[in-house]
Amino acid sequence: MSRLLFLLLFVSFVTNHAISQNIKVVSAELSLAGGQIQRIQKFPSEFVTPRNIDIWLPENYTKTKSYAVLYMHDGKMLFDPSDTWNSQEWGVDEAMVALTAKGLIRDAIVVGIWNVPEQRHADYFPQKAFEFLSESDQRKVLDDAGKSNLSISMKFSADNYLKFLVNELKPFIDSNYSTLKDRKNTFLAGSSMGGLISMYAVTEYPMVFGGAACLSTHWPGVAPADNNPVPEAIFKYIEANFPNASDHKMYFDYGTETLDAYYPQYASLLDSIFVLKGYGQENYLNLKFEGDAHDENSWRNRIEVPLTFLLSRSHE
Repeated sequence: MSRLLFLLLFVSFVTNHAISQNIKVVSAELSLAGGQIQRIQKFPSEFVTPRNIDIWLPENYTKTKSYAVLYMHDGKMLFDPSDTWNSQEWGVDEAMVALTAKGLIRDAIVVGIWNVPEQRHADYFPQKAFEFLSESDQRKVLDDAGKSNLSISMKFSADNYLKFLVNELKPFIDSNYSTLKDRKNTFLAGSSMGGLISMYAVTEYPMVFGGAACLSTHWPGVAPADNNPVPEAIFKYIEANFPNASDHKMYFDYGTETLDAYYPQYASLLDSIFVLKGYGQENYLNLKFEGDAHDENSWRNRIEVPLTFLLSRSHE
């Protein structure tokens, strides 16, 4: 073994050990339907600003089993409404407990990645899709983002966010928990901009992630406006880069109220792209939820649908 390789392995071991010593069980502080949440405060990273990570373990979690892993963005909003900005939550623990009890999903761990509010938009905007805009449209989008106080006007960071996810967080989770490490047992989920980054992660790392659930995906990318060029650029990026249908499954949905009212217009175009790429009902859904709004209460009401689709026992 070369000295450099030894040093790299040693540094990795020390870092891993230091992070594992920072894990705190916070279940008693939360209202959970079942299972346990372990929290890592300010997970260190060379790619992104440190942020909290919540790891939800099912009730009978044991090292003698191996578990699929679902990585979810906006992790603070997933499990308990007592400390969220709008007193709403996804109810992920309730859904996981109910679906597991019914035998509808495989054993799984949920990793909730908190956002850094002032950097959320820059972390989640699909960076390479921006390259599908003309130079004049790029300038317009950045100018409009600046007027809207969106952080992409300063610096894109989605590629670094994915490096954090793939090169730092996933290896730590796989080293410290009993996981199934392969692509067909590794998924993502998010809403709004979290839907965009979930789609982007599958596209950029198709060998790592087997699919994603993208709820109320914010196709406008920035504040909705007439003649917004961003959705077309994102769809061109998907058409040019999205991976093989035989190895991936994708779930999209949208409501019809509040911000979600802007999304139905994009449904048929998204469908046409995925049909051309060979996706069918067994590995692609794009569902409309009439009357649903752009909020955690709406996502909570339908979260069992994407969880069942991604984690179905029939695809173990």
